[in-house]
Formats: sequence, C-alpha cells, structure tokens
Amino acid sequence: MIITKMSLPRRTFLRGVGAALALPLLDAMVPAFVPAAKAAAAPRRLGFIYGSPNGIIQNQFVPKTVGAGFELSPILAPLAPVRDQLLVVSGLAHRQADSFGDGNGDHARGTAVWLSGVHAWDRRGGGGGESVRLATTVDQIAAQQFGRDTRLPSLELVLEKPTQVACDSTDCFFSNTISWRSPTTPNSMEPHPRVVFERLFGEGGSAAQRMAEMRRTGSVLDSVLQEVAGLEKRLGAGDRRKLTEYLQSVREIEQRIQSAEAKGDQSVLALPDRPTDIPDGFEEHAKLMFDLQVLAYQGDVTRVFSMLMAREGSPRSYPQIGVPEQHHPVSQHRNDPALIAKKAKIDTYHVYLLGYFLQKLQATADGEGNLLDHSMILYGGGMGDGNLHEHSNLPTLVAGKLGGQLKTGRHLAYPDNTPMANLLVTLLDRAGVQVEKFGDSTGTLELEALTGV
Repeated sequence: MIITKMSLPRRTFLRGVGAALALPLLDAMVPAFVPAAKAAAAPRRLGFIYGSPNGIIQNQFVPKTVGAGFELSPILAPLAPVRDQLLVVSGLAHRQADSFGDGNGDHARGTAVWLSGVHAWDRRGGGGGESVRLATTVDQIAAQQFGRDTRLPSLELVLEKPTQVACDSTDCFFSNTISWRSPTTPNSMEPHPRVVFERLFGEGGSAAQRMAEMRRTGSVLDSVLQEVAGLEKRLGAGDRRKLTEYLQSVREIEQRIQSAEAKGDQSVLALPDRPTDIPDGFEEHAKLMFDLQVLAYQGDVTRVFSMLMAREGSPRSYPQIGVPEQHHPVSQHRNDPALIAKKAKIDTYHVYLLGYFLQKLQATADGEGNLLDHSMILYGGGMGDGNLHEHSNLPTLVAGKLGGQLKTGRHLAYPDNTPMANLLVTLLDRAGVQVEKFGDSTGTLELEALTGV
C-alpha cells in the first residue's frame, strides 16, 4: 500500500525576506495512520497575567459558594462563556509582601512577590548592599524547560507605556515587571504591539533592520506568499482551511498595528525603540496584545508569557466605563460606597478583557481540542485589599485544563493565609516542571483538590 499523506515536521516555518512565519498544528504534521489522539500530545502552555493591581473588592470577587456548583460573582460575571474552564482559588496570601520594616511600598512588594514568592528588600535596607535582588520567577523557571522547544523561550508584555521616571530606587524595578530571569535580572516588559509582532515573525539582521523591512513591504505575509501557494497545493482541505484562518489572523493584526501607527507622527520620536504604535484606547491595546499572544501559542513560537495589565499604583483612568478618576486613588476608597462601586467597575473591566483572551484561546483549534484546553492561565495580583494594603486573600483565577492536568469549573477555598507560593509550586508540578521549594512555599496544595472532586 502506498502512503500518500503529506508529512510536515511540527516546527515548520514559511520563510520570506526578513520573516519566518511558524505554522499552526496541521493534520499533515501527524504521521500517516496515527490517530491524532495518539500522536504527540499538544504542548502545554502557560500564561501569567497581573490583572488585579491595587487590590480587589472582595465581596464582589470571591464566589459565595465553593465546589463545582459555585455561581460567578459580579466581578467574574464576564467569564460566564468560559466558566467551565475556570478555577477560582481563595484563601491565598503572600506574606512575603508584608513590610518587615523595609522601605519599599506595599504596591512594589505586591508586584515583586506575585511570581517570585520572596520579599523585595530595599537595596538600602535588609537586602544588603546596593544591588537589586529578588528571585527567578515561575514564568522563567517554566521557560527554562519549555523554551528548549520553541523559538522564543517566553514573552513579557505590558499594557502601560514605559515609565518616564528614572529607576533610581528599587520601587521602580519591582513595580515595572513581574518577570525575573535571575535573582538580579528583571525582564523588560514590552508595551509596543509592533515590536512584539516583529519578535514573533521577523528573522535575520538586527531588530531595527527587520522592522524596517516589514514597514517597507507592508506585510510579513507579502514576503511568504510564494511559499504559501506552494504549500497549499500539497495540503488537504481541512489543513488549507486552518492555514487560511491563521494567515487571516496574522493579516488582521498587521492591519490593526499599521492603523495604530498611522495615528502617530513617527518623525518626532525621541527614542528609536519607542515607535508610536500603542493604540490610543486601553481596550484596543489589550485586545491587540492578547491576539498576538494567541498567534504565538498557535504557531508554537513560545509556550510561556507574562503580562502586566496595569502597574500597582497605576494612574490610569477609565472614562470609557464611567470612572474618570485614577485607579490608585479609587482603590483607597475609605469605605466610600461610590468609590467602591468604581473600583468594582475597574476590576470587572479587567476581567472582561481576560474573558476576551480566554474565549479566543477556546475558539482556536489545537490538536484534538483547543488552545485553552492545553493551557494554564494564572490571573490575579499581589494585593487583596487596596484600601488596607493587605496581601491576604489574593484575587486568584486559574483558567484552562493544561492538557487534562486541571479539573476546572470549581471554586477552591483554602484556609486563610495559605501561601500563594504553594499554588505556584503545584501549577509548575502539573505542567511537568519539578521544583522542590519555591519562595516561602510549605509544600504543594493537595493535588486531588486541583484534579479531583
């Protein structure tokens, strides 16, 4: 019998001038006569989104009931379409974010501890010496293992423009990123969609040269059209449809970036690494960055990302949802009902944007399931109460089944002050990344609590 099915390696790229476009998972990448379910499992993907800065309105976030029958709280209501893919986790705390008499503020410590589990000492205080020191964060621990099989080990994204304040204090270092490659090396987080797009799909020469080539040709797709045409002739109907949908998504994102760039005057840029491609609206910016991350997962360019949706102490205002005041002052509501209502609006808005991302993942086919089935997205923040600057009962969501490693659709309530680091260790373990101890962890959370009942 002659086997006629075309076979492609999983790491297949369409290459053009200054571009390398990774392909999504196609049927042609599964060996002939091997059912897709028995082929190599779809890769597990991890995401870490700091989306609840300045605390949360607890009684509008935490569900009133536990277990599988929980009802979504008002703040979590936008996640109704993906409710069965959620774990709401309550009772967790980051006690290493407490002051210990140190000079750093609660907001900076809350950001720094979220994925590190260690105290962010002021360099002039208990940390010793003048160096900035934290710990390798969980995203980077995962990236060290997952990144062996992808072009980019990880992506670090942020939805606020770079700070204009010089980083002459540790607060600046600790507030501006949630990702640390080593205890002394914080990762910069990228706010510009064009730069992210170029990192995902550009190839060859310097970053500036690749970006210039993309602007000259107008589209990364234009330089790979010849390869696309040749590949389509050899693909089955189902794979041609998948490829078309994927390329349409790439084209759409390119056009959105170009539209955002057109609104700015590129001739007056003060710094060459800060192109004016950040959309004017927060929602448009967030959705564009989330769409880029979906493509990064779909093309298996990276399997790990982190995102800072808003910084602790953020001055951002939200007139589009009826909150013209800045986020940080609103969060210090002093039990004023009007300010509490506005803070809840902000929290709900951020969750709505998370829902946009999760629904995009769920709608994107991946092997025998979808991207959300094979992912674990951790969403939350390092402060439970912005009014009291408390680091207990942290807002925490886990979305996605991680390839069957997590049983979702439940609210898990742990005893008060259970270390958040215990959840981080448990999630790494479920992802196949083994660590004996992380931060102030005291062990793992009961695995049956995450995968049973």
